[in-house]
Amino acid sequence: MSDDRASDDLDRRIAAAKATAEPGEARPAKPAKGYAQGSRVLAELIGAPLGGGVIGYALDYWLGTSPWFLLGLLALSVAVAFRNIYRISKEQPE
Repeated sequence: MSDDRASDDLDRRIAAAKATAEPGEARPAKPAKGYAQGSRVLAELIGAPLGGGVIGYALDYWLGTSPWFLLGLLALSVAVAFRNIYRISKEQPE
């Protein structure tokens, strides 16, 4: 029986808290644009060289030209990543 009383008391306190809370108070804040841009920059810095390295390694393994495709695609992917980061930095904030 004490569980029923505790449950009723808890329900009553929750209802009172909901009644006093303002409607716009419970909404979570939207992340800032800077956070999204930072995530995109991080993805470019990690993803582009990783992808270029994997593809270069696979081509070297398949063609037997080690390490030339790996080095070439790694350098190309780093250059592309920095170009994309430059483009991201030029975007206007909302």
